[in-house]
Amino acid sequence: MAWTRYQLFLAGLMLATGSINTLSAKWADNFNAGGCGGTAEHSFQHPFLQAVGMFLGEFSCLAAFYLLVCRDRRRAEPSLAPAQPFNPLLFLPPALCDMTGTSIMYVALNMTSASSFQMLRGAVIIFTGLLSVAFLGRKLVPSQWLGILVTMAGLVVVGLADMLDSRDETHKLSEVITGDLLIIMAQVIVAIQMVLEEKFIYKHDVHPLRAVGTEGFFGFVILSLLLIPMYYIPAGSFSGSPRQVLEDTLDAFCQIGRQPLIALALVGNISSIAFFNFAGISVTKETSATARMVLDSLRTVVIWAASLAVGWETFHGLEILGFLILLAGAALYNGLHQPLLARLPWRRPPAGAVGSEAERENLLGGERAPINGDS
Repeated sequence: MAWTRYQLFLAGLMLATGSINTLSAKWADNFNAGGCGGTAEHSFQHPFLQAVGMFLGEFSCLAAFYLLVCRDRRRAEPSLAPAQPFNPLLFLPPALCDMTGTSIMYVALNMTSASSFQMLRGAVIIFTGLLSVAFLGRKLVPSQWLGILVTMAGLVVVGLADMLDSRDETHKLSEVITGDLLIIMAQVIVAIQMVLEEKFIYKHDVHPLRAVGTEGFFGFVILSLLLIPMYYIPAGSFSGSPRQVLEDTLDAFCQIGRQPLIALALVGNISSIAFFNFAGISVTKETSATARMVLDSLRTVVIWAASLAVGWETFHGLEILGFLILLAGAALYNGLHQPLLARLPWRRPPAGAVGSEAERENLLGGERAPINGDS
């Protein structure tokens, strides 16, 4: 069935804002500027402050939700169902997971390339599948187990490409390996977040924009408060600030004052995450979660191509192979192969037959996407 102009607009918006989100964060990391007290120029490495900005973008989805509600109430026939009562504290545990996972990923983004960062996030399929079996009692079909194995193979290929690419003078080999491991570690936390959302939140039928905004509120408030003790916690060589603390927020603002383009990159990151969540939710509603997954995979291609174009990384054939393997793993896990197999003459069911229970079951990460797993 052909897409409408509105659906194409939503798909383009999701693809563009999703790509801008990662690229703007990496752009900010690449700047060098002097800090407070006349300190020498140094790279803008403030992952926890960037994570606060991301949660601010998510928090803005709450305003979008209430604007949507006000607009709907003015209609003669409201289309939104009445909001069901729920305890907002249900969003606190997944928000804490989101806060931890996002902070780790922003730390890792300082150590590796933007394309590898985006590709390695595909590891979430492995941990989501295993945790959904352990804690949600799901039974994965053979194609999903195969998808997990294929994804593991893709991660090995992408990691190997990073280690063999000695032409990258921006990052040391030890930093690249550490960054890749941190990204995979963060996916364990993201998978826990998705399982918590599935177990405690989805049954309350909360509007996705409201869910994203509420989690963004908790993440923004908690992480903003944590910036205060982080200003005094020594981090040694792990920190990129002259004071070598976990997060030097004052140094970040001084760098922004000396290099205004950093502010532009941060604003791009904050605004893109808000529009990306809105577009992703709308694509799932107007088309399907499968279309959303395909668009998210295309986002990786856009990020990789843009990174090559601006010279942030060099071409490596293994990255293409790794991406294709990861894409195949995601397709198998989310059941994208089933429509293709259904076209085969010997796989077509007789007229009036109903598909199997496994084919009808909604998969975690399939028809029911994570609330803000794409941030």
